[in-house]
Amino acid sequence: MYRKFFKRLIDISASLGALIILAIPMIIFALIIKHEDSGTALFARKRVGRGKKFFNMYKFRSMNDKRDENGDLLPDQERLTPLGLFLRKSSLDELPELFCILKGDMSFIGPRPLLIEYLPYYTEREKLRHTVRPGLTGLAQASGRNLVDWDKRFELDAQYVEGLSFMMDLKVIFM
Repeated sequence: MYRKFFKRLIDISASLGALIILAIPMIIFALIIKHEDSGTALFARKRVGRGKKFFNMYKFRSMNDKRDENGDLLPDQERLTPLGLFLRKSSLDELPELFCILKGDMSFIGPRPLLIEYLPYYTEREKLRHTVRPGLTGLAQASGRNLVDWDKRFELDAQYVEGLSFMMDLKVIFM
């Protein structure tokens, strides 16, 4: 019952509430990003969701589009803006994902959505991640984020899917 109904109800209620509360800071971030560079405030990237369906995941843009004399993009570290560095370090660059949660492409808790390019490389067990909505955060992130190697992350994602429950989501939130 939780997996099919209540989890989605919580996602809708919490994302809508968060978007209302965070609307002003999000607008300010967007205006500063636009002021720093003429590009868009949001960055969209195709990700793989539940049922292996593709969706656009949105983040605040943290880099500019500066290029060298040949027209090639400069290295990431040279394009990272001061606000972008702050947004990344604080994970506030991910606030636009609240729209993905509200829309139903994502959930607050679940395996982090990965790039489409990884699809051919999943093992059968790792493919379990595509039976649930991807999350803003998940068991793998709560267990050490980038300090955990990829095999362990995929195993934690599989464990999350197998044990998905209200208590599991609370465990991830409190971790």
